[in-house]
Amino acid sequence: MSAYSALTAAGYRAQVRDRTTVFFTFAFPLLFLVVFGLVFRGKAVEESGFSYLSYTASGVLSWGVANAAVFGIAFTLMQWRADDILRMIRMSPAPLSSVIGSRYVLALGVGLVQSVLFVGVAMLPGFGLVPASRWPLLIPVLVLGITTFLLLGVIIGSIADTPESVAGIANFLILPMAFLSGSFFPLDSMPEWLRNVSRVLPLRYLNDAVSAALTGRGDLSDVGVGCAGLVVFGVLFGAVAVRFFRWTKNS
Repeated sequence: MSAYSALTAAGYRAQVRDRTTVFFTFAFPLLFLVVFGLVFRGKAVEESGFSYLSYTASGVLSWGVANAAVFGIAFTLMQWRADDILRMIRMSPAPLSSVIGSRYVLALGVGLVQSVLFVGVAMLPGFGLVPASRWPLLIPVLVLGITTFLLLGVIIGSIADTPESVAGIANFLILPMAFLSGSFFPLDSMPEWLRNVSRVLPLRYLNDAVSAALTGRGDLSDVGVGCAGLVVFGVLFGAVAVRFFRWTKNS
């Protein structure tokens, strides 16, 4: 517990000191919300009758939380391995669970603040988001989403050895996934074959569950299916992360 607390405190201090990263972590999703909110203001998706905001707000929130979880842990593991910090931790009594657990708590904290800021801005008169009565379900959905994408970040941080490779791999996976999963554009307006492709992407399940919980688009079964999909991907990513995790560049 002492190792876990020390790693969590050290990670928190490092994040707070990096003001540029902190700023863009929270500002980037809000920028997308403002852009899409202004472009699609007052418009509805013909196929469903829901406003574009009900799609874009949920999708951008899901993307922002997933993006922060992936990049946060991936860059940290890569840098700690390059600086031999992981090797020193390995020589201490601290288990791997303390290393990942400390970053997990920080990721949950970042995701919570992101969500509160994002929903707060989306509810302003210029955007007019009205949360559905089942909005408390957003909390477990986001926890599952952060868990799943943090484990994906562990995989990336374990195989990448430079900041450029972390950014390249993460963007290669997250950006296409965001477009194909409906984070930026409604899936209802996409060809059927693209909607089928999105079913093998974890962000699709996070998007659907967040949308059903936050805006009421869909029913409780959409929340359940989304959570089940995230659990499946979380288990898969966890197994791969354990297989490929490296304390040093060579092992």
